Amino acid sequence: MLEVELKFRCEQIEPLVVALTRLGAQRSQTVRQVDQYFNHPQRDFAQTDEAVRIRDTNGQTSLTYKGPLVDRESKTRREIELDLAGPDSHDKLAEWLQAVGFRPVLQVEKTRQAWTLCRGGRDVEIAIALVTGLGQFVDLETVAEEADLAPARTLLQNLATELKLTHSERRGYLSMLLGR
Repeated sequence: MLEVELKFRCEQIEPLVVALTRLGAQRSQTVRQVDQYFNHPQRDFAQTDEAVRIRDTNGQTSLTYKGPLVDRESKTRREIELDLAGPDSHDKLAEWLQAVGFRPVLQVEKTRQAWTLCRGGRDVEIAIALVTGLGQFVDLETVAEEADLAPARTLLQNLATELKLTHSERRGYLSMLLGR
């Protein structure tokens, strides 16, 4: 399964919220996320366009592998995520990754306000993110099988146009922070 994503810089959130409400999007919770990224001991993820991260979302921990981008128009990539249980799972996982040779790279902190919208028979997640050190962004995301990538990407591009999102950004937050 592929995560199909478009990311946009967004200076003014209020008009976006009005547009989302008009389209019937449902607002869900606002969460604080802290992502700790790690580099592989044998290859440089900055060169291979991959990522391994531990994410803490309001006390819940997950481990994610992100594969390389699969096209030049979006942030589509294979993503595998494992949810972990236990109050100290984040720290133990970070310790485990370092014990087998992974190196910590950088921590990304953000607050995300999530919205959901059913569009063209497909669930779309819209996240308004305030990223420490970078500013405000809007992510449009859906999932698709590889054979269904083009229609999924087109759906997100059309939604972005309708929401008047124009400042597209293909880099991830980690890349943007490292490039400052």
